[in-house]
Amino acid sequence: MTGTTGLIRIVKAALLLAFVVFVSLPLVQMTMISFVATLGHPDAELGAFTLRNYRGIFTDPNLRSAFANSIAYVVINICITVPVAIPAAYAFSRLSFVGDKHLFLAFIAFRITPPVVLTLPIFQLFSSLGIVNSVFGIALAHCLFNLPISIWILQGFISAVPREMDETAFLDGYSRRRFIWKILLPLIAPGIAVTAFFCFMFSWVEVVFARILTTTNGKPISMALNALFGFQTDIGLVMAVTVASMLPGAALLFAMRSHLSRGFKIGQV
Repeated sequence: MTGTTGLIRIVKAALLLAFVVFVSLPLVQMTMISFVATLGHPDAELGAFTLRNYRGIFTDPNLRSAFANSIAYVVINICITVPVAIPAAYAFSRLSFVGDKHLFLAFIAFRITPPVVLTLPIFQLFSSLGIVNSVFGIALAHCLFNLPISIWILQGFISAVPREMDETAFLDGYSRRRFIWKILLPLIAPGIAVTAFFCFMFSWVEVVFARILTTTNGKPISMALNALFGFQTDIGLVMAVTVASMLPGAALLFAMRSHLSRGFKIGQV
């Protein structure tokens, strides 16, 4: 019996190791290629180790602008979506009104709609508002799709907070706004972290709206990567940009790791 248990543990460990190697191998190869000169340059021979690919990110104005635009998308998106989603999620969780369930389902149905379906009406609306070909316009389009899922996530976390806490706070003289700010927000901090993480993922990799709503300004890093491919592609530079584009997400995961680990535990706040 002991031998069988030990064999099962060894098999599990081997499978886990194989999975880690399978997942890590492309990342390792990508990182290694990013330090290799894949095109001949006067300061680096073909195949030689070089930092030129990473220097190219800072010297190329298009790449610098693309990184700045992507970061701006994320910051604007989170700063708009989360403050709007919190009171909406509280209303769906704590209040009852006519059509509340139908409205909530409508929000979820809107989120699962493919973004490409709404590009034309959004383009026409933004054209009338004069925010096409701008960073704010793209970030606002991202908010339209991030808001429903943000409300859905936060509604679940708020529902996990006992209603007795609301009643006790109101008896102690707290207004609804003060209760949300002083008591509720610290309790649902993991949910806010999860919401911000999902907003980041959507804005950082989204390319449909950026391709439709921009012509010269506001292009994100995903479109800058696509522009690097041509008749003679510098694969080393492409890999360097790809590695650099992963760093903000890794930094966000590291900074919010405690809240995220708690937030992804179903049923706990």
